[in-house]
Amino acid sequence: MKPLSVVIANGNIHNAEFLLRSLNNHFRVVSVAHDLVDLRHAIPRHKAEVAIVDLELAKFDDVQQLTREFADTVIVCTHRLADDGMWTNALAAGAADCCSSSDVRSIVLAASQTKPVAHTHAA
Repeated sequence: MKPLSVVIANGNIHNAEFLLRSLNNHFRVVSVAHDLVDLRHAIPRHKAEVAIVDLELAKFDDVQQLTREFADTVIVCTHRLADDGMWTNALAAGAADCCSSSDVRSIVLAASQTKPVAHTHAA
């Protein structure tokens, strides 16, 4: 399964590199963005179908903005201490899932089994 292009947004270089190495076996292209500005440039540059966004780097408002700005990109949130509250808030912000940043299996499943949904906005 290597159909997707993925961008990892993580401010912690060690966590980003761990995910990069782990996800390289599962996806066609895996790249790293070290902040939200870099992520906003990396998504179109790499034609990313999935963005894995660490919640220590981004707030839920940022996630909501990313889902609006990149409606064709699936957003999967991560956090080192992900819990049900974060999961609920991440989904409310438009993310497809929220996983522990060390749970590679869950991240791969969330990224590969989710299709982007067109976001509609009231006028």
